[in-house]
Amino acid sequence: MNGVVYLLAGNPRDRIRGADPAMRAFFDEVRAKKPHVAYIGTASGDDRGFFEALRAQLLSSGAGEVDLAPLSGAAANPVVARRLLARADAVFVSGGDVAEGMGGLRAHPGIVACLRQRFAAGVPFMGLSAGSIMLARGWVSWGDGAEKPDAVLKCLGFAPLYCDVHGEEDGWDELKTLLRLLPKSAVGYGIRAGGALRVSEGIAEAIPR
Repeated sequence: MNGVVYLLAGNPRDRIRGADPAMRAFFDEVRAKKPHVAYIGTASGDDRGFFEALRAQLLSSGAGEVDLAPLSGAAANPVVARRLLARADAVFVSGGDVAEGMGGLRAHPGIVACLRQRFAAGVPFMGLSAGSIMLARGWVSWGDGAEKPDAVLKCLGFAPLYCDVHGEEDGWDELKTLLRLLPKSAVGYGIRAGGALRVSEGIAEAIPR
């Protein structure tokens, strides 16, 4: 049975602070009392400062242990990453750049398959900002130097929907661009800054903040 997925928009105008209500709701659903979280940071190149700030927030929101799965740069170690994922009670996918994040996952054979296995086993996943988009079906793909999007970048699809995050100020331009590349029946969710969605068994519902 597939696990639940939480999609958090975050708020780029706010500093990462203490306990987050949506994160608390997520950890309330994790079976382990002090859950071990595998942190996927490919969207930010495994930025250490970003990891430490989010690790502190995850711990204050209910995580028992948070470890970075090293998949970016010279420190990348997919063997260690797979080992962490194999014992994780939950997986967190951080923000940054969607294309960089998906490229970082696909650069290591077996990592995406490992993530799919853990999700199929019922492990809950949570994304933040770009990480939320990575957990959804796809995103706008820009070719090298292209002024217009040329395709849809396939993402993990654990949340069976398309979404954008904190894009209200520009009228959700990128989400609208994505939808123009998709069949007319496609539906996109705009998650406002600070908002969050819970997705389970194909049903998406807003998390009260």
